[in-house]
Formats: sequence, C-alpha cells, structure tokens
Amino acid sequence: MAATAAAALLAGCGPAATEPSPAATATRPPAGPTASGPAPSAASVDPGTLDQPAVHATGLRAPWSIAFVDATTALVSERDSATVVEVSADGSLEPLAQVAGTMAGGEGGLLGLAVHDGYLYACTTTADDNRVLRAPLSGEPGALRLGQPEVVLEGLPRAANHNGGRIAFGPDGMLYVTAGDASRPDAAQDPSSLAGKILRVEPDGAIPADNPFPGSPVYSLGHRNPQGLAWDDAGAMYATEFGQSTWDELNRIEAGANYGWPVVEGAAGDARFVDPLQQWHPSEASPSGMAHADGSLWIANLRGQSLRQVDLDDPSRSTVHWLAEHGRMRDVVLAPDGALWALTSNTDGRGAPAESDDRILVFVP
Repeated sequence: MAATAAAALLAGCGPAATEPSPAATATRPPAGPTASGPAPSAASVDPGTLDQPAVHATGLRAPWSIAFVDATTALVSERDSATVVEVSADGSLEPLAQVAGTMAGGEGGLLGLAVHDGYLYACTTTADDNRVLRAPLSGEPGALRLGQPEVVLEGLPRAANHNGGRIAFGPDGMLYVTAGDASRPDAAQDPSSLAGKILRVEPDGAIPADNPFPGSPVYSLGHRNPQGLAWDDAGAMYATEFGQSTWDELNRIEAGANYGWPVVEGAAGDARFVDPLQQWHPSEASPSGMAHADGSLWIANLRGQSLRQVDLDDPSRSTVHWLAEHGRMRDVVLAPDGALWALTSNTDGRGAPAESDDRILVFVP
C-alpha cells in the first residue's frame, strides 16, 4: 500500500530533493500499540484529559500538520522527510507517501495537510516556490491509496524562514492558505504579491468571485508569518501569527483587512490596520497550529512550549497549559469524535527531543 501511494505522488512531481535535519535519522517505532498502553477500540481513540493527555503515537520526525481521514485515522506531514504518515487507531505509524519535489531546509518542507471531498491536500516547499497540491485519496484505513497529484496553487514565495504553510477548509467550503512574507517584509503590504497574506481559493484552485481583490487569491494582507487557522461556531475566522521580536498575535480575520506588518507589529491603534485580539512576547508563544473546540481557541506554542486556551467569551484573556511539560507544540486539531489531538515539535532542529519524540497527545477539552 505505501509503495503504491508513494509512486502516485512521485510520478507527478519528479525526484524528491530534501535536506533532512538531524531529526530525520530518528528511528520509527514498529507498528502496533504505542507506549501509552493497550490499543484502544477501533470505534474511538482513547483520550486523556487536559491535565493528563493520552500519548497516542510516538516516533514522528519533525511533524508539522495533522489531517483526519475518518474518526480514528489521521495523516501527519513530516516536514524534513516530505513523508505523509498514516496514524492508525491503535497509534501505529505507516508511511503513506513521499511528496516528491519537496525541498526541505530551514522552515520549509512538507507543511500543512487537509482532507476534503476525497482529496488529500498538501502544502510543500519546492526549489522555486511554496505550493499546494492535491491527490485523490481512496481506500480504507490501512489500505489507503493516493492518485495522481495536481497543482492547486503555486507561486507562493519561499525562503529559509517565514513560509506560512497552513491550509484549511473554511465553513464556506473554500481553501484557505497562509503565506509568510518569505523574509521580504515589504511584500506583505503589496496586494499584488502572495507573500505575507492569507489566501482563499476554490478547492480546485480557482479564484472565488467574492474574494475582496477581484481576480486575486488574496483574502487578507499585512501578515509576517501566519500559522494557525480556525473558525468558531458562528463562522468567524481566526489566525495566529509569528511576530518578529516584539509581539506574536492572535487575529480575527476579515476579508480585505490589513494587519499591519511590517509597518506595525502588535496593537498600534492605527486606523489603517486591524489590531490583534491578543499579543504575546515571542519567547512566551510563537503560536503555530490552532483549533476551535468547546467555545475556546486552542493554540500550539513552539518557543512557549505550551498549549494556550483562549475563551471566546472574553478573547482578551487566555490560559496557558502544559508549560514546559511536553516541549515545543506544533499543531492542535479537533478530531471527529470531539477530542483534541496535539502534535509536539521537538525533533525539528530547535527542540530538545526525548526518546519518544515526536508525539501525538490526545485529550477531551
């Protein structure tokens, strides 16, 4: 199964070209139950609590994003190896495919994943750009297959840093893509550039007729390196953003709005720009993936080594969980059964990996 799926992706993209970090030499555990205990029922993954999350899977290498295939099976992207890994209901790991043409290095590589209407979508860094691909996804868990890939969106500027890379489908059925400024700050204020933006396209890459800039995928601008995307129950959109040296941000995203970078960083009270709902010093945050569950936004913090909860009844306040307990946190997603899956990021070249890293932690919010 893995060989067939890998061939499907490799055939459309050419030879793989990656620059693995030292983490890429880590040993993947054998298939079967993880150290968290006996394999849970196939009907549902056995979750823990916020205070004691269950360790569902271990041995991932520089993982970046989680996307669910069904209630108990997920796919995880490994940034440096450009590998899509299937995570089974019992926590075992199986390589599904390698995204050829990926050029890993710095913060680039295989980044965001999404599953939508029978396709696997992936954001990847190539030698020339950042782009979004999709491939038909079929078969049952344990025997998944990927068909021929196609390019959905290309030409996003790439760099060693600030590649964005999160992809998610909104409640409107559109595909949203975060694009960093690719270390060219002024491009974030240029509506004709795709750098420093949040982009919105149809599932096939077409430009929606109601986008704020006619004929353009740009949905919002003035971003430095947006990372997390989430929507609340009313359909309001939120994004996390890496700041430079002063403020990281949580923003409520509106069509056509300008969030200020590089003219301002954090709240500035400037009528030209939208101020963040919250801001934090980068050493306390570096917010990455984000999910909405149980009336709160849940934000994975890298440098802050924590999970932040923002209660949307008062989005000016937040609570920090897991401070320095599990190391760097890369992503958090809502599972179909209502649990949250959180992804550590200690093997990304900037963390201090434990023997079992990287891991997926599961809890009920």
